Amino acid sequence: MSRLHSTRDAIRDYIDANGSATSRELADHLGITRQAVSLHLRQLLVDAEIFKTGSTRAARYFPRSAALPERRVRRDFDLAGLDESDVYEDIAITLTLSRLPGNVESIVHYAFTEMLNNAIDHSMADQCTVEVRLDATRLAFSVRDKGIGVFHSIAEKFDLRDEHAAMIELVKGKTTTKPEAHSGEGIFFVSRAADRFVLKSHRLQIEWDRYRNDVFVSEPRFLRGTLVQFEIRVDSRIRLESIFDEFAPEKYDFQFEKTRVLVKLLQREYVSRSEAKRLLHNLDKFSEIELDMRDVVSVGQGFADEVFRVFASAHPEIVIHTVNASKAIAAMIQHVSARSR
Repeated sequence: MSRLHSTRDAIRDYIDANGSATSRELADHLGITRQAVSLHLRQLLVDAEIFKTGSTRAARYFPRSAALPERRVRRDFDLAGLDESDVYEDIAITLTLSRLPGNVESIVHYAFTEMLNNAIDHSMADQCTVEVRLDATRLAFSVRDKGIGVFHSIAEKFDLRDEHAAMIELVKGKTTTKPEAHSGEGIFFVSRAADRFVLKSHRLQIEWDRYRNDVFVSEPRFLRGTLVQFEIRVDSRIRLESIFDEFAPEKYDFQFEKTRVLVKLLQREYVSRSEAKRLLHNLDKFSEIELDMRDVVSVGQGFADEVFRVFASAHPEIVIHTVNASKAIAAMIQHVSARSR
């Protein structure tokens, strides 16, 4: 057994034996730092081996066996004439969601009504199934319809080459098949408020995972329609207002004018101007674009020139900046940007 797992097992055994513990108690018992204890506790929480009450230094950790039984609601709805707010209020009363911390309940309310409204307005399905689960550590919900499929709907509406291209447009933000009634911001903001958020349709799935601080795209078994899965810890400290403040800040009159694009979702190596144009498609709708270059292996001069000189010169009103670029990519960007001065 590795030292890592041995320490983690010792933490779990101590909590089981004593009924609960603080991080300081665990650090004193094991003779390690509180920072080291916190890393192990975080993983045990993610694995649902323990649960936590309180926050910061007042936090206390309990064995999984002490948790309250999971409560669950599962219902089928006809989508015609359905009101997402009425559904949420009924479920909130059934599961007493008012007992959640205010910031968490606000996020759940927003996320649930946004995702159910998407099924009502966009899925072209007759029915959907909603499931909500709540226990001592986390709340999770899913919305499942057997309609047109979220990625297929966008690809068809905007004449895109495939559903993967539609997914890329969706994650940029401001992409909606009904602009007269929707802003196209729901999935963008919900994905950033969740601890885990999954959007699955046909043979494509995208997952935002706060635990691993990453976004993953996969091709699972075919699923007709769309499945949305949302999860948040009940002790989450995320505030919905902080997410809106970041992407719809006061300097833009609280409008959704800033986006962040995880560039690797399109591909990990870029060479041509055509690849740049696909990445930049519809980004001229924003006032500020942050390109996250994490895990991008390389960019060619043509690609970099198209993004950071041609597009930037054509749209001087748009702020473009990068984060997590390697030294080689940063140097290439600096090289082409210097030519536009």
